[in-house]
Order: sequence, then C-alpha cells, then structure tokens
Amino acid sequence: MIEIKKLHKSYATVTPLKDVSATIRDGDVISIIGPSGMGKSTFIRCLNLLEKPTSGQIIFDGEEITRKGYDIRKTRRKMGMVFQSFNLFGHLTVIENLMLAPMDLLKKSRQEAYDTAMQFLQRVGLADKALSYPDELSGGQKQRVAIARTLCMNPQVILLDEPTSALDPTMVSEVQAVIRDLAKSGKTMLIVTHEMRFAKAISNRVFYMDEGGIYEEGSPAEIFDNPQREKTRRFIRRLKVFEAVINSKNYDFIAFGAELDRYLLQNDVLPVYKNRIRLAIEEVVQQILFPNLPEPDIALVVEYSETDGNCLVSVDYGGKRFDIHDSENQTSLIMLKNTAESLTYSYRSDEKRPNRVEILIKKG
Repeated sequence: MIEIKKLHKSYATVTPLKDVSATIRDGDVISIIGPSGMGKSTFIRCLNLLEKPTSGQIIFDGEEITRKGYDIRKTRRKMGMVFQSFNLFGHLTVIENLMLAPMDLLKKSRQEAYDTAMQFLQRVGLADKALSYPDELSGGQKQRVAIARTLCMNPQVILLDEPTSALDPTMVSEVQAVIRDLAKSGKTMLIVTHEMRFAKAISNRVFYMDEGGIYEEGSPAEIFDNPQREKTRRFIRRLKVFEAVINSKNYDFIAFGAELDRYLLQNDVLPVYKNRIRLAIEEVVQQILFPNLPEPDIALVVEYSETDGNCLVSVDYGGKRFDIHDSENQTSLIMLKNTAESLTYSYRSDEKRPNRVEILIKKG
C-alpha cells in the first residue's frame, strides 16, 4: 500500500530522518516507538506531506506522492491524521467539526455528512455530545472526537501521532479502547506511541526508531520479548547504562568510583545492591584482570533495568584468551561468585575486545 524509498528529512540544525526505507502493507497496524527526538512524528507527518521530505520517494497506492506537481489533496482524502493536540475548531460544535471536511473535500450533502458524523460519534461513544463545543469536553473526549472526525473521511490509512500523550492518565484508557476497536476493523494504521503495553497489544508490526531511521523492526514478540539490537534492547527494558573504558595502568579509579556512585545514586539502586555492584567490578577489573593484562584494554558496561531491577555488568577486554575462571586469584573469584546470580565467560575472536565476562548481580 505504501512504499517508502530512501526518505530523508533535514532542517537547518538537525536531520531526523536519514535514508529511511519501508513497506507498509494493507491492514498493517504498526506501532512506532523509540526515544524522544528520533524522528517518529516527522516520519508519519512526511507520509501525508505535512512535512515535505528533503529527498526520497513515497509511493501510495501506486502513485508517487512526492513527485513534483502531485496534488496532495488526493492523498489526504485517503490518509487521515490524528494529532496530539486534537486540533478541533473551538467555535464549532462537535457535529460541525465532523461534518466540515466531508462537505468541503468529499462534496457530501449536509444530510449525508450529518448521518456519517452521528454514526462515528456513536462508534466512539459520544453521540450525546454532538451539540457540545470542544471546550465543554474532557481531553479524552476531545481525542475521541478527533478520531471520529478522521473516520468521517473514510480513510484507507490512519496516522496517529502520540494520541494519548496530552491526556490525563485517567483518560488514556478510553482513547486506547477506541483505537483497539479500530485496529480490529482492518484499517491500516501507524501509531506513534510511548505506551509500550498498548503497542504490544495492538500491533502486528513494530518500528523502533533511532539513529535517523528504522533501527529495528519486527513483530511485537520479536521487538518486546527478544530485541536483537543493542539500543532496542536498552529502550525496551528501560536500561540505565553506565560505561567506562579502562586503558591505562595509571587509570584513575578514584574518579571512576565517584562516577559509578553517582550513577547508582541517580537510579535509586538499593544500598545492598550498590555494594555488590561495586564489589563485583573491583574484583573482576582491579584484582583479576589488571594483574593479568600487560596493557589493559577494558570496556565496562553496567546496565540497570528500571523494569525488573536486574543489573548486568559486562566486561570486554583485549589480549589473548583469558577466562577469569582460570585465575590464580581464587579469593577474588570466590568473592565475585558470591555477588553473582550468574557469571559467564565467552571469547569472540572477531571482536576488538574478544574476551567477555557477564555478571548478573545477585538481588536477594
């Protein structure tokens, strides 16, 4: 239905989209997730040319809508948009808001537009608000009206740009319920959202956006339960990350310790857990690796999950194969094992730092 080829969008000071390519099939419900500022909203606004791409092609129903001279009104009749901020006309009643575009763009009669509007107000549970003005509605009701307004145009594709982000938490579920109902109807939908459970439940595909494009895509099970790429994994599991490279025998471990403490404090890690993390790092890096590496080349990553409270310490290091389980420093090895739920070693010959130790810190 929609084919996107090498889509690029840049502004004077930032380039949110770089060489984005994707195919959107008829009936797809695609959730678009990722950190703020990674081009999610820009991406869907480019699809109906609310943002004009800097370069690249968008082909919709066999027509290139990005070609010079194309009448974008043809696409906007088939591709509806639901915004964060509702965009209802405050001087018009709810029913008038819904009737306006079908009469203006689709040339429907007033009666036909009215009947269609009432049908969709009924569908979103707001038929009794037809004669109300937007200021008389709650945020959730306004967004349901905005969805009904989009449906009145009978679009083939519906684009939703963070449809619940401007709502009070108590109103989010009512809008999500309407979107869930739409998803079952067979409409093609692209939804920018920060609601991960909602995205997992509603979608048949998920785009994770980062680094100026679709960094990883897959089914909800693939993205949420088994992400393959590092940034996706960190985002999904809400990992707070601390990184350091230790590459000198004169490395300043005092400054390192202060930075590590700051990271643990910022993420509200429990004191007993903090001590185990510090101890594990000290034993593996300073007591086991340093004496065995002629030239230290150690990359340390601490990942603390806000979701489940797990902490994984990964230590990659250069040089010949050296399994810390073979260390002569049995005292440090015993102390290290006592802090760990699991302690694994692997060797990856094709990596810059081929040795890896992973320590899952014990919580109990």
